[in-house]
Amino acid sequence: MNVKLTRLWATKNKDDEWWSSFVTSPLAIAVNYVVVDIKWLTPNLITLFSFIAAIIAALFVITGGTVNFIIAAVLIHWSHVLDCMDGQMARYRKTTSPSGSFFDKLTDQIQVTIWFGSVGYAAYTQSQNVLPVFLAFIGVAFYSLRGYTKYVAIYTEMSRDSGYLEKLSKEASCVKKEDTAGLGFGVLENLRWFVREQRKIISFDEGVFIFMLSLALVLDKLTPMLWVFAISQLFYGLARGWQRGCRIDRKQNTTIKK
Repeated sequence: MNVKLTRLWATKNKDDEWWSSFVTSPLAIAVNYVVVDIKWLTPNLITLFSFIAAIIAALFVITGGTVNFIIAAVLIHWSHVLDCMDGQMARYRKTTSPSGSFFDKLTDQIQVTIWFGSVGYAAYTQSQNVLPVFLAFIGVAFYSLRGYTKYVAIYTEMSRDSGYLEKLSKEASCVKKEDTAGLGFGVLENLRWFVREQRKIISFDEGVFIFMLSLALVLDKLTPMLWVFAISQLFYGLARGWQRGCRIDRKQNTTIKK
C-alpha cells in the first residue's frame, strides 16, 4: 500500500462531522496527496485560501441568480475541502500549532455567519419578505450560543477549580478512537461505517451546513433551508445551555456532599 497515502489517511479526524466524514475530508486527502510536499504551501496559507473562497461564495450568493448560486455552492464545498486540508497537512508534517488551530476555528465561525447572512439577504431580495433575514439571524445567534455555552461552562468550572482544564485534558487524552473503516478495511466494514455515520446528520453542525447550503442554492430553496437552520440551532443552542448548566449543578452538589 502507498506509504504516503497511508500517512495522509492517518491524519483524517476520526470524529469528523457528517458530510466532512465521507465527502470533503476524503477529497482533502486526495488534494493533499498532490500538494502536501510543496514547502511554501503552509497550513496557515490554506486556512487563508479557505476563508477567501468562503467570502467569494457569499458574494456570489448576494449577487443572486441560478448560475451564481451554483458557483457559490461549488465554492462553499471547495472552502470546506481546504478547511479540512489545513489540519491534515499540519498533522502530516507534524507542525500543528495553537495559533493555527485558533485561526482555523475563528474563520469557521465567521464563514457560517457570512454564508447564512448572505443567504438570508438573497432570500429577502427574491421575496421582499424580511422573514428569511430573521431566520438567518436566529440560526447564526443560536449556533454561536452552542459554542459560547461551552466556554462559559469552562470559565465557571475554572473559577471553582483552577486545575479543571488539566483534568479535562487528561480525560480527553485517555479517550482513543480506533479506526473502523478506510484504508486496510474491507467493503463490508466500510459500508457499516458509512451507515453509522448517517446518524451525525441530526447534529446540524458545520458539516451538515455545507450540504444544506449547497443543496438549497442549487435547488433555489433558500427560505425552507433557513427554517431548518433556525429551528435546529434554536433547539441545540438552548439544549446545550441547559445540559451544561445542569452538569455544573450536579458537580457542585457532589462536591458539597463530599
